[in-house]
Amino acid sequence: MGRGLRGYLATATCARLADDGMAVSVTLLALHRTGSAAQGAAVLAAWMAPHAVAAPLTGALAARARGAGAAFHVAALGVFAAAIAGVALTLGRAPVPVVLAVAALGGCCGPMVTGGLSSLLAGLVPDSGARARAYALDAATYNAAGIAAPAAVTTTAGVWGAGPAMATLAVSAAGAAGLATTLRVPRPAARRADRPGRRRSPSRSPLWEELLGGLRVLWRIPALRGITAATSLAFVGVGGLAPAAVVLADERGYPGGGGLLLTVLAAGALVGALGAARRGPGLSDVRLAGICLVGTGAALLGAATAGPHPLCVALFALAGLFDGPLLAATLRIRADHAPPAVRTQVFTLGAGLKTTAASAGAALTAASASALSPAQLLAGLAALQLAGATLLYGIPHSVHPEEGPEKGPEEGPEQRTEEPGP
Repeated sequence: MGRGLRGYLATATCARLADDGMAVSVTLLALHRTGSAAQGAAVLAAWMAPHAVAAPLTGALAARARGAGAAFHVAALGVFAAAIAGVALTLGRAPVPVVLAVAALGGCCGPMVTGGLSSLLAGLVPDSGARARAYALDAATYNAAGIAAPAAVTTTAGVWGAGPAMATLAVSAAGAAGLATTLRVPRPAARRADRPGRRRSPSRSPLWEELLGGLRVLWRIPALRGITAATSLAFVGVGGLAPAAVVLADERGYPGGGGLLLTVLAAGALVGALGAARRGPGLSDVRLAGICLVGTGAALLGAATAGPHPLCVALFALAGLFDGPLLAATLRIRADHAPPAVRTQVFTLGAGLKTTAASAGAALTAASASALSPAQLLAGLAALQLAGATLLYGIPHSVHPEEGPEKGPEEGPEQRTEEPGP
């Protein structure tokens, strides 16, 4: 593993630990200072809501800053850390609109913690053979943070209090910003001169055109369109898994057993992602994503109908084993098929759409919980995984990563930039 990849993984892990710990931390802090979780829920909503709205803008701004390497990512992570610290200081002490504004500011940086960081890997690991392993390890950082962050926040809050627990998340995010300064992302090549001896002044398309550029690429390139639609639909189901697991375990006589189901799901995803880092060539990422969606859906469907609770736990772990490689395949498809000029936008848009889909899934699950049994609820969420797999049917399975299947809309003959080779 190269030094650049190690530095990236450390950066991503610190950033995602902070992000994944916010839900538990905000809830605990609101309970401690106000005696109710209501304000915590409002702050968390303000934290999550801007993800999809901010994703196109942050992606476009990051693309404009490509010449500065990872500088934009450093700045975004710095604001992200400051927002976490701001919420820790103001929640329960300042007027609610102030707290919500601080949380919304941090949420605007959320797409850079997820898709924005992942988009850097294509430049840090230009070799297409090593890139598959790099994205599998990147997927593992999401899974590891999903397991470690809630446990770390809960433990810290129990020992030192809810305020210090959130402060540790701010420190983790600030550490990510510091580590990001060490990332050596290749800068794009200089633009060509119009004629010998005379360099044309660089032209820049309007920001609104760049905002639309990422959306056009997502729609025009079949692999990107397919994986975005498939994972967004699947994430409607993923967003409802937490409440569905809780009510399923309660109904079957295991109060609090929903936490175990979610833990083994996340652990299985971590193992699956690490296993994907060792897989050899021969299976395309599009085909792998389809298999993973079918496997996840089938395992969750089995858990919905399983009688013995230990079997249900095992099937949740199996669902996680399929889910880990799915994220790795998704990241690799985005890197291989997105033109370099809009790659960051593709990553941030994909991450923002998945976050929005998960929020919608949580809301739909809450609205349906009274009308459906827990088993029916989980079966419906499993069906969304299977439906997502059908959206990948018929998509070409292989395009050489270095060829780029299509030029991005802003990569005309005079404007195109290229990243240096290895």
